[in-house]
Amino acid sequence: MANQGNDIRITLIGAGTIGLSFATFHLSHLSSPSQLTILDTRPDLEEYVRSTLPRFLPDAPISHINLSSSLPDAVRNASIIQESGPENLSFKKSVWGEVEKYAPKDALLWSSTSGIPASQQAADMEDKTRLLVVHPYNPPHIMPLLELVPSSQTSAGVLTRTQEFWRARGRVPILLKKEMTGFVANRLAFALLRESIHLVNEGVVSVEELDRIVETSMGPRWTIAGPFKSYHAGGGVGGLEGFFRNIGGTVQECWDDAGKLNVGEGWEESIFQQAKDQYGVVDLEERDRITKRVLDVVKEEKNRE
Repeated sequence: MANQGNDIRITLIGAGTIGLSFATFHLSHLSSPSQLTILDTRPDLEEYVRSTLPRFLPDAPISHINLSSSLPDAVRNASIIQESGPENLSFKKSVWGEVEKYAPKDALLWSSTSGIPASQQAADMEDKTRLLVVHPYNPPHIMPLLELVPSSQTSAGVLTRTQEFWRARGRVPILLKKEMTGFVANRLAFALLRESIHLVNEGVVSVEELDRIVETSMGPRWTIAGPFKSYHAGGGVGGLEGFFRNIGGTVQECWDDAGKLNVGEGWEESIFQQAKDQYGVVDLEERDRITKRVLDVVKEEKNRE
């Protein structure tokens, strides 16, 4: 199988933040850094990778990674081709049409898109069964989740091999049963973001206070258990049903009163400015370090059960 053994060869299309984060992850699992190729058309690719990749992986063996601006050369011997290019349908359709011409017939083809379905990306491919969306949660070298979002034509074999690949490397690949705008993790996050903006816009709390509320309540809770498990526990012996029996009326009132605001309705200037004033430029290294430690502790504790 193309995703088994020490002879695996991975080509990453796109050297942006997501691409280099995936590079960091793969380098920690490959037998040799020479098994990794990074494809990008930027003229300063080597200089850019040398200056940027160490932010993710301080001791990155950059001199042993293959850097390429030629798609045919980059994918010709690849076992896995993972695209993390611009969120542009025309670009992705064009890329996969070219990849299909030059990549091995059994290579796995993955897109890291945040919202463009595989069915649309594969429109110009001869074999549409090969393409699969593998959507990470940023930063993917730390976050365990991968949302696998097939089109109706993606083959079962591609799904199985992809799940095996990520599970063997300690990740959590979740198969979505149908294509959906934004997939699942982003839809949940954006729903919370919308209500957060509504509450700040209504003058209930500030941007900083809203973040503190999340960081000191549902943030830690959801590291241990998601919404269903959390509220199932909150219902005591009655479980989720008991929870709704007890405070279902309040839940419904909150749903009815949820923020109805939309992008472009005038809230942006004030809230964007609050975020700038409070946070400036966020220290991503600190974010990643703390996030990794939190996930490590949760994993350690769960393994004790």
